[in-house]
Amino acid sequence: KELFSKVREGKVRILIGSTGKMGAGTNVQERLIAIHDLDCPWRPSDLEQRAGRIVRQGNRNKDVYIYRYVTEGTFDAYLYQLVENKQKFIGQIMTSKSPVRSAEDIDEASLSYAEIKALASGNPKVKEKMELDTKASKLKLAKANYLSQKYDLEDRIIKYYPQKIKSIRTRIEGLENDIKDLKPQKEFQKIKIKDMLIVDKKQAGNAILLACKEYDGQDKKYIGEYRGFDLYIQFNSLSQYYIMSLKKELYYPVELGNDVYGNLTRIDNAIENIPKSLKVEKELLQNTLQQLHNAELEVEKPFEKEDELNNALKKLSKINKELDLDKKENIPDTSVQKNDTGVGHKSKVNRMR
Repeated sequence: KELFSKVREGKVRILIGSTGKMGAGTNVQERLIAIHDLDCPWRPSDLEQRAGRIVRQGNRNKDVYIYRYVTEGTFDAYLYQLVENKQKFIGQIMTSKSPVRSAEDIDEASLSYAEIKALASGNPKVKEKMELDTKASKLKLAKANYLSQKYDLEDRIIKYYPQKIKSIRTRIEGLENDIKDLKPQKEFQKIKIKDMLIVDKKQAGNAILLACKEYDGQDKKYIGEYRGFDLYIQFNSLSQYYIMSLKKELYYPVELGNDVYGNLTRIDNAIENIPKSLKVEKELLQNTLQQLHNAELEVEKPFEKEDELNNALKKLSKINKELDLDKKENIPDTSVQKNDTGVGHKSKVNRMR
């Protein structure tokens, strides 16, 4: 605290410390004019913390300077590239725009012993190898995503779409059969409730409410007929209301209320909407058939970056061989050779030191 106070007063003009000791919470910015980064940290946030000591409210200087020192052909280049890649990774996640579908885990990248030796020697191929590593990883990920989508499409082509198309066609057939003899009805005519034919609308509404009160189960219960449809009643215990199901080939559920006339209106509306449901199902069938066609075309497309991936892997393999500093060279040939007489002998070996 005493030291930081002297820096703010100008009595101490140079302060040297680590990022951990002089990072967040260090309040010495009043007279600072320059900051010098002597090494590269492991995380982008460390660089932000360093800069935050001088680019800070309370600094009296209009302009401040940040110096970063790197030595060409050393580990510095690799460290700064790691920090750059990490920041790109963070930026992909923290963006306000639409996020990317995948992001690479940069922390999995590391240098092998051979690469460290090559880097220390100033070999420019190390940077090229790092770039190819990143490129190949992204292309492999892209191909994995492509294969995953392809397998999903194949599964949908074999199972999902045929089952869905069959289900829609069955429903269309049922809807068509249910509306064959359906006639429009402007005024209430008759309804059959529990073997009793009712022609009065109010009496019919009360009969439906009474059937609801007398219902004492969970399964659908047959209670009568209306406009050629069988009527079934059921209580929805979750939502606490009664459901009237109209049935010919298909079921058409109608939520019932407490109004005498309203329930009959709801039932009539459900019947009148059957042609609309048929139209919707036919449109759904056409859309599903088109989706199946598109999937069949899409699944035949090859991975568009296959050549690019193969070229990157070939270049990477070549560079890896060139950077393999542990490669044993000048190994003596101790194989047995045969002379013209067929007698084996060992060739002489010149050992290099």
